Amino acid sequence: MVFPGVQKSTWSYDQEAKAWYFHRFYDFQPDLNTSHPEVQAEILKIMGFWIQLGVSGFRMDAVPFVIATKGPKVGKPKEQYDMLRFFREFLQWRQGDCIVLAEANVLPETDMEYFGADGDRMHMMFNFQVNQNLFYALASADARPLIKAMKATKPRPATAQWGMFLRNHDELDLGRLSERQRQQVFAAFAPDPEMQLYERGIRRRLAPMFDGDRRRLELAYSLMFTLPGTPVLRYGDELGMGDDLKLPERDCARTPMQWSNEPHGGFTKSDKPHIPVISSGPYGFEHINAAIQRRHPDSQLNWTERIIRMRKEVPEVGWGNFTVIPSRDPAVLVMRYDWRNNWVLFVHNLDAKPREVTFSVGLEKEHAEQGRLLVNLLGEEHSRADKNGKHRLVIEAYGFRWFRVGGLDYLLRRSDIDQPAS
Repeated sequence: MVFPGVQKSTWSYDQEAKAWYFHRFYDFQPDLNTSHPEVQAEILKIMGFWIQLGVSGFRMDAVPFVIATKGPKVGKPKEQYDMLRFFREFLQWRQGDCIVLAEANVLPETDMEYFGADGDRMHMMFNFQVNQNLFYALASADARPLIKAMKATKPRPATAQWGMFLRNHDELDLGRLSERQRQQVFAAFAPDPEMQLYERGIRRRLAPMFDGDRRRLELAYSLMFTLPGTPVLRYGDELGMGDDLKLPERDCARTPMQWSNEPHGGFTKSDKPHIPVISSGPYGFEHINAAIQRRHPDSQLNWTERIIRMRKEVPEVGWGNFTVIPSRDPAVLVMRYDWRNNWVLFVHNLDAKPREVTFSVGLEKEHAEQGRLLVNLLGEEHSRADKNGKHRLVIEAYGFRWFRVGGLDYLLRRSDIDQPAS
């Protein structure tokens, strides 16, 4: 059962067809036999229709179920990975720069089956393994499981990329965590049973999970923007939008975008939207909306714009190789990215208390001197190493630092090809 506690069966009887049909999800979502040539042809027609309208890509939902063998005699479904290349070939033929972003909550040992060893299947995949361990790290102030997840998902083709995210339009799925870890995340971010869903997830938006604490929100976004991959931002989270737990299941986090303080948050002129806009409490559209936040330089929206602009200035995160620097403190995550003779370094304090940390950048030989200077990209607190090559930082509660290693003349040092860091 995909939706335990809500879904009663995966087989239903259709009165008109006088036949039973299989539905992995709800009964109004019958599974299609995607192995059938006519079904595949129809999928390509739909893709071609939207490509012609100008879309830049597709999000492929529940990929393991889409490509699985189906039928009443199929006891154990088998994934048909070549189907992904079939869709990819059509997409590249019709629009060369169009991509497929896959939703596949799978174990690391099968990741390459979805990317393809030659990078000829999915362009991108959401990294659920890192996402779940990221929330455990935020709940426990322990980065070690997150580090383990990043290393487990490190292999990927050079032409593919991970999608790093915090929240999406579904529940926050914690099914890959241990029971103890899952309960710790529940206790931190969804203590009431109505905040939980399907015995495995959290159905809240990000801002209410952190009680609207800007420090914790900015820490979470800083982590997402500096994890190895491409950040994927959900609409409304750049404002700190809330949720409506009175709505059923996943709908509570799918409320309309809050554009302004006009009726229905400026989202629609309709008298009755399909899902109502949040209109009361601290997260109501009268208080949280894009129009107000655009006018305030210290708003969540403007902070998010600035951090996105800075993220674009550190291509090392998307293109480079990451190294976790030992911090001797599980609450402090220190990472360095290397790309084309350039390096950036990020420090995050996951704890509610200030932390002092000492570390070496880890560059050796002819690059060692560069590691003595860390230029803060978000503030004026730069760091110079001591005589032993160690940097000593005091990081405030939920604090973070973005550093460029070796000064701001990095463009003069950037090479045309990738080179080892040491």
